[in-house]
Amino acid sequence: MQRTIKSPVEYRGTGLHSGKEIKIVVRPAEAGTGVSFVRIDLDEHPVVRAYGSNMKARQRRTCIQDGRAEVYTCEHLLAAMYALGIDNALVEIDGEEVPGLDGAALDFFRALRDAGSVETKAPRPVWAVKQPIYVREGAASIVALPGSGKLTVEYHLDYAPKNGTSPGQKQLVQFELTPDNFEREIAPARTFVMEHEVDALRAAGLGKGATPQNTLVMGPNGPQQNTLRWDDELARHKILDLIGDIANAGVDLDAHIIATRSGHGLNMALVQRILEAREREQEQGEAPLDTGLDIRQILKLLPHRYPFLLIDRVVELDGFQRAVAIKNVTINEPFFQGHWPEQPIMPGVLQLEAMAQLAGVLLLRKLENTGKLAVLWSIDKVKMRGAVVPGDQLRIEVETIRAKPQVGHVRARTKVAGKLVAEAELKFTLVDA
Repeated sequence: MQRTIKSPVEYRGTGLHSGKEIKIVVRPAEAGTGVSFVRIDLDEHPVVRAYGSNMKARQRRTCIQDGRAEVYTCEHLLAAMYALGIDNALVEIDGEEVPGLDGAALDFFRALRDAGSVETKAPRPVWAVKQPIYVREGAASIVALPGSGKLTVEYHLDYAPKNGTSPGQKQLVQFELTPDNFEREIAPARTFVMEHEVDALRAAGLGKGATPQNTLVMGPNGPQQNTLRWDDELARHKILDLIGDIANAGVDLDAHIIATRSGHGLNMALVQRILEAREREQEQGEAPLDTGLDIRQILKLLPHRYPFLLIDRVVELDGFQRAVAIKNVTINEPFFQGHWPEQPIMPGVLQLEAMAQLAGVLLLRKLENTGKLAVLWSIDKVKMRGAVVPGDQLRIEVETIRAKPQVGHVRARTKVAGKLVAEAELKFTLVDA
């Protein structure tokens, strides 16, 4: 079952890259909401969810962004939560960067462990790699292979010598993820940088909070001003980063991962491929329905009936935060008889209606909304990006932006075969039925 922390945990420290003093408070959260960061230093306290679709490419760090709000260097905290099986948490943060602490994840891990965790009533999303998933960029690569009921990682670190400024590094670490293994073998591994990279990183405005206490600087004769905790500490830290990035997939991953020379950019590409593979399974009906709804359950929540019910199956429900549904578009749809019958195209307004219906499912699942109707109030930021025709399978996704007792605000989109065909933001008023 999904877990959240039992009591709040507070951290204070300096951002490794920004150099700013940051405070974060990790609080319990409802099942299905995932790990979300609340930027309390910004107006309206925007929320950024740690999820694959929010990951953005940034140099030397993981970044998640939603609209104008972003949070970066979050990978060590996310790795600690993932290792502890904490699925849901609300992280209040008063800046853009998670504090670096000791440059590793041990402080995050131990404080979260000591706070304890509690089970919720929702099942934990589990996903197993069934076919190899491969990503590559130059000499760097990651392959995810079918696992044996758990997550195992094999990391190959290989840095060539650099003009006398670095002797080169070759390390191999194999790791099986359990809380104890993570605390003992991975969490203490610190952030590192090669000596010849320092000037370029500083010129790019990075590493302002780096100190000998939180960052290993690897020179020709090994680390400056530090002693390695393991001979292969660099490879262990790469595994730490990889686990933190994988946490953005939002699933308990069953896989064996072999990574060679990879970093955050390739980790992000792997997460995207995992999400795409999971989507294909859902669309083909291979995914279990324990986190979704069949048509009978949908009819209990929505007042819509034929010919105006535009959802066939809900394949994923993450609490009250996110929902995914499927609509199979056939030539027998009644609207095709009068809407361009010689060249049948699904009306864009009906795609918006399908989004609204799924949003209704998401909002009306809350106990306090029992017996209410979600009445569409406004539609904003609408973009129609492609035609939907008979034979297509419409994948509808909605994500909660804000949910209050009488108002719901969601971001929605529809896709066909992985291609975005429509998107919008919808607001609802919740009224008594």
